[in-house]
Amino acid sequence: MRNVFKFFGLLLFLLTLVSTPLLAQETTLNKNRTTLFMLSLIVGGAIITFAVIAGAFCQAKSISSACEGISRNPGSGPHIRFLLIFGLVLIETLVIYALLVSIIIIMIQWGKYT
Repeated sequence: MRNVFKFFGLLLFLLTLVSTPLLAQETTLNKNRTTLFMLSLIVGGAIITFAVIAGAFCQAKSISSACEGISRNPGSGPHIRFLLIFGLVLIETLVIYALLVSIIIIMIQWGKYT
């Protein structure tokens, strides 16, 4: 557990170190547009983060359940394997859709539409 805290502490430090030049810049843009763009970046990042976390958890749970099911009843292995692959494809598709939504949110050109 301690290594996890070290990793996240180092990650936070590096993100702070990398973002300081961006925070020091002055902007001549409209404050509302800049705020909206920064908010869209945060929302886009949050969407893909939560989708990946949920997708990874669901994939791990489905693989674990499939392995338990096959070990209890080896005769139904092909059926369980088919349903496992089908479920993993659907889970991965949802994560890809979340990636597309976050790309659309991040890449929209706010200046043209406001």
